[in-house]
Amino acid sequence: MQALPIALYRAAQVRELDRIAIQERGIPGYTLMSRAGATAFAALQERWPQTRRVVVVCGGGNNGGDGYVVARLAHQAGLDTQVLTLSEPTRLENDALTAFQDAQAAGVAIQPFAAERLAGADVIVDAILGTGLEREVSGVWRDAIKAINSRSAGILAIDIPSGLQADCGAIMGLAIHADLTITFIGLKQGLFTGQGPGCCGTILFDDLQAPPDIYSRIHTATQRYTGVDLPELLPRRPRSAHKGHHGHVLVVGGELGMAGAARMAAEAAARCGAGLVSVATRQIHAVAQAAARPELMFRGVEDIAELGELMARAGVVAVGPGLGRGEWGQAMLQFVLDSDLPLVVDADALNLLAENPVMRDNWVLTPHPGEAARLLQMTSAQVEADRFTAVSELALRFGGVCVLKGAGSLIAQQQEGIAVCNSGNPGMATGGMGDVLTGIITGLLAQGLTPWQAARTGVYLHGCAGDRAAAGGERGLLAMDLLPFLQELVNPTNP
Repeated sequence: MQALPIALYRAAQVRELDRIAIQERGIPGYTLMSRAGATAFAALQERWPQTRRVVVVCGGGNNGGDGYVVARLAHQAGLDTQVLTLSEPTRLENDALTAFQDAQAAGVAIQPFAAERLAGADVIVDAILGTGLEREVSGVWRDAIKAINSRSAGILAIDIPSGLQADCGAIMGLAIHADLTITFIGLKQGLFTGQGPGCCGTILFDDLQAPPDIYSRIHTATQRYTGVDLPELLPRRPRSAHKGHHGHVLVVGGELGMAGAARMAAEAAARCGAGLVSVATRQIHAVAQAAARPELMFRGVEDIAELGELMARAGVVAVGPGLGRGEWGQAMLQFVLDSDLPLVVDADALNLLAENPVMRDNWVLTPHPGEAARLLQMTSAQVEADRFTAVSELALRFGGVCVLKGAGSLIAQQQEGIAVCNSGNPGMATGGMGDVLTGIITGLLAQGLTPWQAARTGVYLHGCAGDRAAAGGERGLLAMDLLPFLQELVNPTNP
């Protein structure tokens, strides 16, 4: 299989790539369909080499056509193969009809769908619904998806798990939960965020030998970020380096009872290489926190005059971890916003910002879906229904860079577009992880990365550290467990 490309596309853009390949470059549509089916069958054999019985569930359209090709190849390879149909195959058109006729001529058993006919399958191939889905799945389509998901067989989804919306990664009522998804021509952006990763399992890609130059015809502003530029962004330090060369971070937060949030952000900034890290917190927390981590400079701050002294020495500020929404937090945030220092804004600072919105260019906002919903004056469900639109709107309304956290975190800036990051795991859904991310991004900003670079790289490093920390299991993972791995990851040029 081919390595996953960087570029991500909307479904309409992939259809346009298909059209160019077929109509302008003269590649027959059935040739592309045959290549797709052959690649899918090869993936099936590699993933499940002991397979004896394959059931292919076919809908209408070209997705069903791909399924008929898989079924024909599986039958010709000597596997016990059956096709279960959800639409009358004789009503198929063009290439899909040809695929059905070839499967039928080859002797493939083809019957209408019935849940009991899935029994005994080693692998079920989902060729039901393609990338054009725009409404909730219902009727026999929903029944089939529910029945497939209930089986213990391996599930291979062709192009996209049926029921998943290709552009936004939302489940349209009900969706296939595949073990393996093989997608073609261009990567669909909905596979990589929201519900997409949970539905797809492992994602494979094949361009079906489409001419490479056709991709220049389609502009996409959405890309996967995989950390390929880490050695360039975080080069080996010169022997003459000293702490003043690597920036001074100030973390503002830690209201009464919430000291840990500010400390986690500060420690993450230090572990990512910031030269100096100060913390402005409530007086009652300062001494105890300094004793626990003496490398950080904790200062009890009860009024804005004291905060001003700290900000005069800082190069970048993180505000929000444990800030609270009371008078102290409001006063601290307003003073920070009145400065022109680069900022990373998280947690309660975002909730306060939602009440009094402002816009600026030199900041990074890091909301989770609930905070994003408050910033956009909508519900969390609406944010999750179209994460790409939500993150774009945040960047438009508030300026700078916005990170919409979650499965497949999205990073947006108007000038740069959208980056998608798939590092990370469900074990990171615990308290304090967002504070650590805030510290990572702030620490990278302090070392000279731009807000776009710091946000994109920070999200990636955060997820990679979480993946390494979860090597022994995701359940029970704590935010501070990431820190030792962060130190490894921010030194990519080490031997």
